[in-house]
Amino acid sequence: MRKEVLNSLLPDVGPADFGFVAPSDGSEVRELEELGVNSFWVGGHVASPNPSPEAIVWLARLIEQTRTAVVGTAALLLPLYPPAIVAKQLADLDRAADGRLAIAVGVGGEYESDFEAAEVPIAERGSRMDESIGLLREFWTGEPVTHDGRHHRFRDLRIHPAPLHDGGPPILVTGRQPVAMRRAARIGDGWMPYLYSPERYARSVATVRAEAAAIDRSLDNFVWSVYVFVAVDDDSDRARDNAVSFLGGTYNDEFHSMVDRVACVGDPDQVVERLQGFIDAGVEHFVLAPIGHDRQAVARRLVTEIHPRLSSRDPERFSG
Repeated sequence: MRKEVLNSLLPDVGPADFGFVAPSDGSEVRELEELGVNSFWVGGHVASPNPSPEAIVWLARLIEQTRTAVVGTAALLLPLYPPAIVAKQLADLDRAADGRLAIAVGVGGEYESDFEAAEVPIAERGSRMDESIGLLREFWTGEPVTHDGRHHRFRDLRIHPAPLHDGGPPILVTGRQPVAMRRAARIGDGWMPYLYSPERYARSVATVRAEAAAIDRSLDNFVWSVYVFVAVDDDSDRARDNAVSFLGGTYNDEFHSMVDRVACVGDPDQVVERLQGFIDAGVEHFVLAPIGHDRQAVARRLVTEIHPRLSSRDPERFSG
């Protein structure tokens, strides 16, 4: 059942689960899976200034590299794709993965070139996202779909075979702004912001819950996730330098003054405290992006050294 995929992203007991941005090397993926990592995630762009994989192609590779872990996109820039095509691709991949697929979707926008390549107006990214999420779920029934929307029109169009799970893979919403929180609350199966602090995450949880309550929507089995860049080193200054170097190069910005607000950096004690803050704010599943000269060593350390030191949520710390 689709519910099992959602539940696999939630801890049975104790602290939040660890998932990782997938290493490109299949042997590294398998090592982490053997250490108990329960999910791997890939992202990508179509025409970004820096070299980047395309998310669905990388996802197909990842399925072949894993055996038991949930595999997903974080994030698939959904407005770039024709919904019938991406529905077909993901349905086929879900079957190839024996139903282990989860999809986190985002509107994109940091690179206008992505939208130029896809011939999609960047101003339409939000409305296309909302329409496409609904269409994915319709197509994943395996039944004919008739739709007359703002951006897409179909008549008795059938995408089959359907995914293995009724309703298709769970769809988590990524983003940072209130509009993304509203989208998650109203039509998402989970919330996965990035470049957040624990305090900002707690506020976002409160917003998502309020938006869901306003439409009388239950958030049972809703996945409270977060995408976090992590740099851990016995030398905390070196960890911070690694984070600033990586994030500054990736996001083309000056991160010296803000790295502590948007990433988890420092020595093991500092990293434990920061991740515990996210748990106390409501996080149940981490998607961790290790930073450092040896990212696999950072990932291994997070699983074997950091995770055992985390504890269950302390509801007194954050009210969100």
